[in-house]
Amino acid sequence: MGSVASTLKLENVLYEKKGPIAYVTINRPKVLNALNKATIADLRAAFEDARDDSTVRGVILTGAGEKAFAAGADVNEVVNDTAVQAEEHTRFGQAVTILIENLGKPVIAAVNGFALGGGCELAMACTIRIAAESAKFGQPEVKLGIMPGYGGSQRLPRLVGKGRALQIILSGDTINAQEAYRIGLVNEVVPSANLIERSEAILNQINANGPLGVKFSIDAVNKGLETSLEEGLRLEASLFAICAATEDKKEGTSAFLERRPPKFQGR
Repeated sequence: MGSVASTLKLENVLYEKKGPIAYVTINRPKVLNALNKATIADLRAAFEDARDDSTVRGVILTGAGEKAFAAGADVNEVVNDTAVQAEEHTRFGQAVTILIENLGKPVIAAVNGFALGGGCELAMACTIRIAAESAKFGQPEVKLGIMPGYGGSQRLPRLVGKGRALQIILSGDTINAQEAYRIGLVNEVVPSANLIERSEAILNQINANGPLGVKFSIDAVNKGLETSLEEGLRLEASLFAICAATEDKKEGTSAFLERRPPKFQGR
């Protein structure tokens, strides 16, 4: 992808930076990019680096190979878990989804194949989901006698509504990309060959805008969804006020009035 080598050496995740975009690729194609503990830890390291690197303006998360984005948790690790261990593992996975969701930068899930269980949950934590025509989505945990554990029972109903979410979670069925698009689980469906290119185009469009405006907009949407309209509007007003005091706002408004492209600094 890029010529810029990453300083992070991760075993289960490829992490590269090209210009303002970081690419995080789950790299266990032989096991359909299943999410074992080591892979979750690598994802955490990659996203922490992307969050802390001010040159990174957005992230594309995808899976290696043609078949899978991420086909769920590694069942071998779940088999012998006690209740205490199971809760620890679930919280560890949930922490990565929270990190992705609140990165302060847009994260696009470029879903290139199966996004099942934990894979679907990772995609749902992203800012925007773009699916290849071959993508498939599902939360099949009930078929193993368990339930979603990386946020599926919470983010899916928020994205597609309660009834549709319950049908997907309780049936354990897999849905195709077109159905995922119809119910609002994904933003767009594109041919596989265009998946990364389209994801880059969306990030480039976002990256042309003021980074603080983008960051606080993500914040306002995420936190506002969890509260009353009145509380959400108060949050919006306070974040708007912070934006109003930035150099970026001065630059953005001046550029508009002077009919020139803005040069945002993120401060």
